Amino acid sequence: MSQDAYDHLRTDPELGTVVEEHGALELEPADDLFERLVRSIVSQQVSTSAATAIRERLYDAVEITPAAILAADESTLRDAGLSGQKVGYVRNVATAFEEHGFTAAYFDELSNEAVVDELTDIKGIGVWTAKMQLMFSLARPDVFPVEDLGIRNGMCALYGDELTRGEMVETAERWRPYRSYASLYLWRTVD
Repeated sequence: MSQDAYDHLRTDPELGTVVEEHGALELEPADDLFERLVRSIVSQQVSTSAATAIRERLYDAVEITPAAILAADESTLRDAGLSGQKVGYVRNVATAFEEHGFTAAYFDELSNEAVVDELTDIKGIGVWTAKMQLMFSLARPDVFPVEDLGIRNGMCALYGDELTRGEMVETAERWRPYRSYASLYLWRTVD
């Protein structure tokens, strides 16, 4: 975490105490953008423990590359724990990576909004997943994933249950240009 981000966030009247309690947090770019996106799909709408178990079985069954995912039998992917829908999603991502040559360098040239647009064009990738990629694959410092339940719960813990999503986004403006780091602290409030 940059000193600037830490200094900026710790002055916030509500979030500042969480920042002080947890110290500087880091966003590190992912080593493998494709693998990280597959991991996000596996984690969609399942518990953390279920996602971990499915991911471990999937990684044991097939190499996590676009070519290997596309070459794998559907039954292999299903036996690892992916639903039929998620098999389609990971294959859609693999196809997009092969067709477009997606890499971290490719996305480095794009704005956050353009990355979200590119990724959400892939069937099975929604705004939440795209924002998780911005934060945890590309280590973008200024993303606010209000779509995330943990973020909303963290906002409610700090500001009360009466905030709408729009009000949460408005409140988060004070953390710009470090909203990704603020999000890390919001998750800490509910962990």
